Amino acid sequence: MALTKVTKELIQGGLGIDWQATVKTGNFQAVASQGYFVNTTSNEIIVTMPPSPAVGDIVSIVDYAGTAQTNNIKITAQANINGSANDVKIDYQRGAVSIIYSGTAQGWLAEYAANDGTNALVNSPPAISMNYLIVAGGGGGGSDFAGGGGAGGYKTNFGGTALTLSSSTNYNLQVGIGGTSGSGAGGDGGNSIFNTITSTGGGGGGANAGRTGRNGGSGGGGSYVGYNGGSASPSGQGNNGGSGSPDVSSNAASGGGGGGASGVGVSSTTKNTGGNGGAGLLNNIDGLNNYYAGGGGGGIGANSTGSPGSGGSGGGGTGSNGNGAATAGTSNTGGGGGGGGQGGNGGNGGSGIVILRYPDSYNITVVSGLTAGTLNTSVGSNEKYSTFTAGTGTITFS
Repeated sequence: MALTKVTKELIQGGLGIDWQATVKTGNFQAVASQGYFVNTTSNEIIVTMPPSPAVGDIVSIVDYAGTAQTNNIKITAQANINGSANDVKIDYQRGAVSIIYSGTAQGWLAEYAANDGTNALVNSPPAISMNYLIVAGGGGGGSDFAGGGGAGGYKTNFGGTALTLSSSTNYNLQVGIGGTSGSGAGGDGGNSIFNTITSTGGGGGGANAGRTGRNGGSGGGGSYVGYNGGSASPSGQGNNGGSGSPDVSSNAASGGGGGGASGVGVSSTTKNTGGNGGAGLLNNIDGLNNYYAGGGGGGIGANSTGSPGSGGSGGGGTGSNGNGAATAGTSNTGGGGGGGGQGGNGGNGGSGIVILRYPDSYNITVVSGLTAGTLNTSVGSNEKYSTFTAGTGTITFS
């Protein structure tokens, strides 16, 4: 019997498709009316669709080795795909898709697919390369012959390997609060978080009651009579706090400095002089060349003849001389609070900060619960940054 019409089964069987004998193992430019066996055993492969398609043009793609669920077949085009500028991917085993061009509005569409489940061409938004600075809240300084608070934990990838994110995805973000100072050891700072990255709050400074400095992003300074400073824990976010003076007499005693992002807190080697807070680090992610995460200085007794410890660069507070109040860590730097002198309170730790830098083709939107110091501000070459100064919530890129 003669064939009188082209059936759907013949079209889906490959009529008019010139199947290429050479299996593709790397990125390639597709040609209309051709079919390709694509082997992703070793790597993801990007297929670029024809640049000037006509309505009815078809390209066929088959997952040759059954590995697309591990290494995807990514499909990109100058025209829309499924009505969107986003790329798509085949991310399921033995995927086989014929893709037809429908016109400018919807662009390339899946005309026929096998083994696809519910979605032949899975939406695959372009990756966003992003840099971050995440500083936790600084620890509070201790009270009464006390050590300075440790700086908040400091994490950044600015100048290194960018973090890869996706658009239209909600990401959690939290800015750590500063630790408070009361009648004893200083309180620890709060953690700052972006997505899966956590910077740990700074450790509180030791005091007459609770003399050892607390552990944190950077450790708090120890109190008088040689009590040790706290440790940087987990490691890699800051430095240890210094120890208090080894002796005390006539109400003259001094605390150690809290650790900072780039330096340890200085130990007090004499009863008359407080230890300086450890230095913070300069970061130019927002083009402003600010320092962050300095440790708080140690306080001294009323009869001490020297000086209280100074705060480390990056917002560390100065210790108290006698029963006066110590200086708080600077807000939005993660600086540790200064240690209190004899009978005096320490300073509260400075709150933390999160700064994100990303391509200027995207904007950040606050979905919930955050205070933004600035949003989507141009910086550098074709980039923007956003600064978050308080709260817990979520953001998204669009």
